[in-house]
Amino acid sequence: MASRKVQHKSKTKKQLDPQAEALLQQMAQMNLPPLHTLTPTQAREMMRGMSALSGEPEVVANVENLTIPGPGGRIPVRIYTPRGDGPFPTLVFFHGGGWVICDLDTHDNLCRSLTNRACCVVVSVDYRLAPEHKFPAAVEDAYAATQWVANNAHRINGDPARIAVGGDSAGGNLAAVVAIMARDQDGPALTYQLLIYPATDVSSANTDSHRNYADGYFLTRGDGEWFCGHYLNCEEDRLHHRASPLLAPDLSGLPPALVITAEFDVLRDEGESYAKRLKKAGVSVKCTRYKGMIHGFMSMDGLLNQAGTGIEEASAALREAFLTS
Repeated sequence: MASRKVQHKSKTKKQLDPQAEALLQQMAQMNLPPLHTLTPTQAREMMRGMSALSGEPEVVANVENLTIPGPGGRIPVRIYTPRGDGPFPTLVFFHGGGWVICDLDTHDNLCRSLTNRACCVVVSVDYRLAPEHKFPAAVEDAYAATQWVANNAHRINGDPARIAVGGDSAGGNLAAVVAIMARDQDGPALTYQLLIYPATDVSSANTDSHRNYADGYFLTRGDGEWFCGHYLNCEEDRLHHRASPLLAPDLSGLPPALVITAEFDVLRDEGESYAKRLKKAGVSVKCTRYKGMIHGFMSMDGLLNQAGTGIEEASAALREAFLTS
């Protein structure tokens, strides 16, 4: 998801968070190939190599890897449990990566931090990736995993009455879609949705943020098209609300949400548009734009101070939602 070129005007440079700007300059000096010029296998390897951006992993009380039933076979999940007796509220988490790259390991640190700070079980879902498994395979796995958590809460020391969904980028897309599916398919009942710089509209790149930050800010417009080309079967898929939840005809009756966006992110405007549509539909929603930040910043707490701020905000929102549910 990275552009290796940094071509900012002086005014824009001043607006970027200094730590984010330093990171982009460092990446430019590495002369890595643009993500969208790689094969999916090469891109996955490159992203695994960037795990150092996440800093040192937090210790949690327990981590368990297992597989659960899914529509396309067994789904690997990683279950993080905080200290305490439980039963705990549970966050079903879907990692980002454009539905093509990333895995349980790339988002391990973020899940650990959310587990400890929100004092909840986090179930991280290793849904099927494209292009090996195209749309809607990831959606089907995400919903099946959420159903499994609701039906097996006792197995993971969780409370079936307090389940949230969340994710970043493509994972935020999946969380939003799962929330709609749960409403339309009579469950499971969800307490909250945590949408971190979510992709909500793959039908168009006609927004100010797509135009202004198309290149040079980690996630590029070219990367987005590369992801969609691998994920979607055809152009018509772009208009399906399970690929573009912003296009869903009705967003009423959904769980409360926190939408986090980054100022210098191509996905910023569609994430904020989704928050506005949720609010218009009567859903309780908070939308926070992190000034000076780039896409993916919350997984970069080893280098970006605002990553920690974002994690704290997300955790506080989850804690409050779980207490009042």
